[in-house]
This record gives sequence, structure tokens and C-alpha cells, in this order.
Amino acid sequence: MSRAGALWKGVPTPVVDIVLVVAAAADLRLNLWDTTRLSVALAGLGCAALALRRRFPLAVFLLTLPIALMQDIALAPLLALFALAERSRNRRLLTVCVALSAGASSVPWPLTSLTEVGRTMTLIIFVYNLATAVAPVLFGQLVQTQGDLAGRLAEVEEVREHERALHAQAVLARERAQLAREMHDVVSHQVSLIAVRAGALQVATKDTDAKEAARTIRSLSVTTLDELRTMVALLRASGGHTTELTPQPTLTDLHKLVESSGTQVKLTGELPPTVGTPAQRALYRTVQEALTNVRKHAPGATATVELWQDGSDVGVIVTNTPPTRPSLSLPGSRQGLVGLRERAEILHGTLESGPTTEGGYQVRLRIPLSTD
Repeated sequence: MSRAGALWKGVPTPVVDIVLVVAAAADLRLNLWDTTRLSVALAGLGCAALALRRRFPLAVFLLTLPIALMQDIALAPLLALFALAERSRNRRLLTVCVALSAGASSVPWPLTSLTEVGRTMTLIIFVYNLATAVAPVLFGQLVQTQGDLAGRLAEVEEVREHERALHAQAVLARERAQLAREMHDVVSHQVSLIAVRAGALQVATKDTDAKEAARTIRSLSVTTLDELRTMVALLRASGGHTTELTPQPTLTDLHKLVESSGTQVKLTGELPPTVGTPAQRALYRTVQEALTNVRKHAPGATATVELWQDGSDVGVIVTNTPPTRPSLSLPGSRQGLVGLRERAEILHGTLESGPTTEGGYQVRLRIPLSTD
């Protein structure tokens, strides 16, 4: 935008309206040759209507047409044409208005003098007035196009800024997810192994200093695991997607889970293919949590995982034998079985857990098929 355009944009709207109305009235005062009361009233109404050209551009233009009849070149109709062209996108309407303005300016007033001017001269005057009326329309359309382009550029810039922000957030989320994944899958696993090895050394060694060192290592490992869990949870909540770290499994993943559990496990039973996805996830998570607890709290124990169906109910029973070695005090959220019970209740099922008569532990999940 030019400096003059910027200054004009800064002028208050009422001031602009007053200036235009006064200029049109001055032009009327200098050039109006029909000074009858009706003509002056119509011309004054057309000039005053310019203040409403923004809200009613077509009506204001029609009100200024009588001025074009009474003046050869009138300022008010040209201003009204500009306002109409700046706001209207109807090219046919603008063409008609240009023709009306040129015709009104070309027709001799009063009409009785038409024969005195002659048809040839009237046609010449019409062409001249037509060119004069086209100018404000072209300028108004130019201003309209400039405004559209400015709005489009602002919209494009806003979209680009939004895309840049989204891209930055996506990059940050990926980095956080990658960091959380590394901490969860690598660091936490290694620290867990350190804690287990230190605990085993603490139990097996007879040397007092070695036993104390092993106890210290295990204690520090336990504390580190707790801190790592907190950090992973924070990273997940601040941008990483949980599904990236923990893909949603199904019953087809049970064999892999059993093989990688670190415990001697026997998997028996089958379930029908009609088991829904929410129920499959609940069954998988139950087995996963139960085997994790066996590994933590029942070292050396064996376990059985039994999938079963009883009428309209399906479920799983995870049973482990008593531990063969002393259990270690490893960190845990103590919310695993609580979460499993809540998941079962959501599916209108039940979760039962408790010690067995042989000294082991059993977890039993039941889910009705009708709720899947």
C-alpha cells in the first residue's frame, strides 16, 4: 500500500463521509443549472445519500441518477458508482449501472430540448460519458481485487504459521516419544536387570561388604526405576502418544508374550474368533500383568495360562506355583490389578485374584461375549 493510501486508511469514516458529501454539494452548487425546487431537492437527497453508500451502494447510486440528468459531469453519481463497484461482484449489474449513468448524463434536460441537440451529438456525448462512468467502476474493481489479494495473503500467511507450529509440535512430540521409548525399552530394562542381579548377589554372597554393596546397588536401581517411570509418564503426557510406546495387542500376540515373559509358562485353551477387540485387549493385559507379577514376586515359579469359554462368557485363568527363591522388593505402581479390575467392569465382566491353597497365586478374568 502507498503512503497516501495508508494515510487515507487512517482517516475516520465519518470524516470521509462528510468530505465526500461536501464535495458533491459544492460540485452541485457550481454546476447545477436546473434550480427548480424539485430538482434541488432531488440533487440534495442524492448528495446526502452518499453517507450511506457503504451499506446501500445500489440504492445510493439510483438516488444520484437525477443529478446526472441535470449536470453534464456530476461528481455524486461517479462516487456512487465507485462505491458500488468496490462492493459488488455482479459484473452484469455494474454494466447496467454504467449505461444508466452515461445515459442520464447524455440525455438533454429537460427532454424537450432533445431535438435541439441532435442524435449525432447525443451519441458522441453518450460515448464520452460512458468512458467517464467506466473509470470509477474499474477503479472500484481494482480496489476490491486489492482487498481480496490482501485478505488471501493474510490467510495464506496464517495457514503457513499454523502449519509451522504444527510441524514444530509434531517434531517435538516425535522426539519425546523416541526418548520415552528408549527409556522404557532400553534403560528401564537394563536397570531392572541390574536390580535383579544385585538382589541375587545379595542373597547368594556370604561376604558382608559384598552383601552391603549389592544391597546399595539394588536400592539405587529401584529408586532409578521409579524416577524413570515418572519421566516416561511425563514424556508421554507432554507430547508422545501412548499407542506409539504400547501398541494395542490382541490374542494373536499371546504366544509371543508367553515366550518373552522370562518365566516357564504353559498356554492352553482357545477362544472363538467372535471375541471382540476390547475383550481381546483385556485378556492380553490380564495375562501380561499376571506374568509380570510372577516374575517380580515369585522367582522360580512356573505358571499356566488357560483360555476358556463357558456358554456366553469367555475368560482366562493365570495360575503360578509358589516361588522357589526369595522374592526381591522391586518397584511397582501397585495399580496393575486395580486397573485390570476396572477394565473388566467396563466390559461388564469380573476379575478375581488371590492366593491358592498350594501357596501360589491365581488371577481369573471373565467377560461376557454379548458386550463386545
